[in-house]
Amino acid sequence: MTLDVMTAKIVALSISSRRGIKNRNVDWALFIEDFGIQNDAHAGKDDRQVSLLSMESIEKIRFTGFDVNPGDFAENITTQGIDLLDLGIGDKLKMGNDVVLKISLIGKVCHAKCAIFQELGDCIMPREGIFAKVLNGGIVTKEDMIERL
Repeated sequence: MTLDVMTAKIVALSISSRRGIKNRNVDWALFIEDFGIQNDAHAGKDDRQVSLLSMESIEKIRFTGFDVNPGDFAENITTQGIDLLDLGIGDKLKMGNDVVLKISLIGKVCHAKCAIFQELGDCIMPREGIFAKVLNGGIVTKEDMIERL
């Protein structure tokens, strides 16, 4: 896959104080090596330190008539201009000046019926969300570019 760095970007960063609820959007986030995002309930030492979902996936749900926004699916990073499902386990992404993520999981098993599932009767994260570990930490802001390494 060829990635046009000028169009591959972060459109939203989102965190949550607890699991199972919609995330709230923030202007910037501190990514901590081998942990995740500071102050996010999903951070930890496992393979799902950070979650990503594309704006294109969110638009598909909007097209069906639902009013959904970045962070509603509990994703940490909402991307635009990159086909997340074209990435494989072990692929790396650079965001901002310093942050490097390593893709660790494609999709997920929905462990409980989250807030978005209760509201819509469906959740796209198990099908189109991806997860990553933080290899190199730093600060990322919305609108930062994404580069596939």
